[in-house]
Amino acid sequence: MSTKKEIRIGLIGTGLMGRTHSNGYNRMRNFFPELEYTPVLKAVCSRNEEKVRKFADQWGYESIETDWRAVIARDDIDAVDICTPNNTHAEIALAAAAAGKMILCEKPLARTLEEAQTMTDAVEKAGVKNTVWYNYRRVPAVTLAKQIIDSGKLGRIFHYRANFLQDWTISPDVPQGGDATWRLDVDAAGSGVTGDLLAHCIDTAMWLNGGIKDVSAVTETFIKERVHQGTGEVQKVGIDDACLFHCHFDNGSLGLFESTRYARGHKALYTLEINGEHASIRWDLHDMNRLEYFDHSDESIVRGWRSILITDADQPYMKRWWIPGTIIGYEHSFVHQVADFFESLGTGEPCNPTFYDALQTQKVCEAVIDSANTRSWKDTDVQWKG
Repeated sequence: MSTKKEIRIGLIGTGLMGRTHSNGYNRMRNFFPELEYTPVLKAVCSRNEEKVRKFADQWGYESIETDWRAVIARDDIDAVDICTPNNTHAEIALAAAAAGKMILCEKPLARTLEEAQTMTDAVEKAGVKNTVWYNYRRVPAVTLAKQIIDSGKLGRIFHYRANFLQDWTISPDVPQGGDATWRLDVDAAGSGVTGDLLAHCIDTAMWLNGGIKDVSAVTETFIKERVHQGTGEVQKVGIDDACLFHCHFDNGSLGLFESTRYARGHKALYTLEINGEHASIRWDLHDMNRLEYFDHSDESIVRGWRSILITDADQPYMKRWWIPGTIIGYEHSFVHQVADFFESLGTGEPCNPTFYDALQTQKVCEAVIDSANTRSWKDTDVQWKG
């Protein structure tokens, strides 16, 4: 008989992130068997009953709901997992916090800084366990980069640069709004690539390199009007299709960030590079199991970029998986986040990024949009704790 402590999950939303989270819960039990706490897929919620029933059968949820309020009201739900569009995050999180539920929320935390602040205040007042799914922290190569930076091997950091490039909205025939393209609707998303893609880059950057002090940004909306999926009418597009910004970090280094959905040929190109006085690091999502590393202290005749394949058991997370030389994928970052969350239940430590951490990322996103709109430098007021 199992002696594990069960955490009963209520998942709200059955899109892509609902799938990645559900896979994380299922696989965590297989690959992190020693953890004291274990997830039970108690309920999944979506407005479409036929769709949610198929999802429950596929992923192993015990029951379904078609109203998220019913999930939160249930006594047999311990943790609420929010996988819905951005415009619903705040209302669901506030209700879950008031009910004393643990909360796992998809990124970005909210549409606006005001919403994010209210959500953070609510979970801190309620004292409920919380985390936000910035999953790229849990890619083993990125986690190794964090360990290398924290060891001091890079020395003083001078530059941080990142980009996240896609091309799926170039056609003017792509609508805004609806289940598939709500990310193009400003009322649902809050912003475009800034909140959707750059938020990932910003979270990772501050985790690796510390807080961002101020920003100077430019954004562009290339297609000004699109048909709205809900109304069938042509409406103004309110989100940013592309964003560039540079910044100062608290440690004195400079940052350069770019994101667009108009980079033909790129589906999800996410790269980052960090340059220090002694060494540099770079990483590419398309080759996510490798970390490239340059160390100036190497003997000059062999000095150059080295490619580190992250598959050995002494590298982050990899002892959980296969044999050295064999790789893992995107979905494993969510398994790692689930495992870290459940481990934190036993240790009592926070599972970062928390709502507080995600609030700091929201501050940068808001400053970026404000800077682009006013064509001026903007302070972020980030209070980064790491």
